[in-house]
Amino acid sequence: MDQIQIGKFIAACRKEKGMTQAQLAEKMGISDRAVSKWETGKNMPDSSIMLELCDELGITVNDLLNGRRIAMENYKEIAEKTILEMQNAKEQNDKLLLLTEIVISIPSVLIMLILCMVAAYAQIPEWVRIVLIAVGVIQLIPCVLVSLGIEQRAGYYMCKKCGHRWVPAYAQVFFAPHFGRTRKMTCPYCGKRCYHKKVIKK
Repeated sequence: MDQIQIGKFIAACRKEKGMTQAQLAEKMGISDRAVSKWETGKNMPDSSIMLELCDELGITVNDLLNGRRIAMENYKEIAEKTILEMQNAKEQNDKLLLLTEIVISIPSVLIMLILCMVAAYAQIPEWVRIVLIAVGVIQLIPCVLVSLGIEQRAGYYMCKKCGHRWVPAYAQVFFAPHFGRTRKMTCPYCGKRCYHKKVIKK
């Protein structure tokens, strides 16, 4: 998807409707700055308001995502291409998220290990030892919570029994026994409890 082209298309459709950025923003319940960012290609409209935006501009979602009006005879072919591009973009974003999880986790774990080793082997007062261990654990907790959130949102979990791929709730991921990114959960499709492997593709 070409955000610049999409932005120019939004601007052209808005002008066809005789609306200013402020008027479109007011109808959408957002700021005119957000509309400006769409039209300059800096941001894309959020998926939650795409349908409403398309209604206001008199276009389809497929028109919007392609940055031009699509002829009906080409609609199916272009719609399939758009869906494929969006799927590929999601997969790339999920890979980046899982890489971010590693980048966040490793330093935090290393800090905890270093602080615990200093606390265990250094000749220091007992209260300093306790503080070092507490700091190590406390800084690790938010990292674990954020990392789990990233892992839960990125990609899918695949059931070992039936192959069904799904996105569980955060609590299911948090409480599931695991090794690495493979977690023991109940599949919503086959109902079997088994280990689910993290995968990127649907």
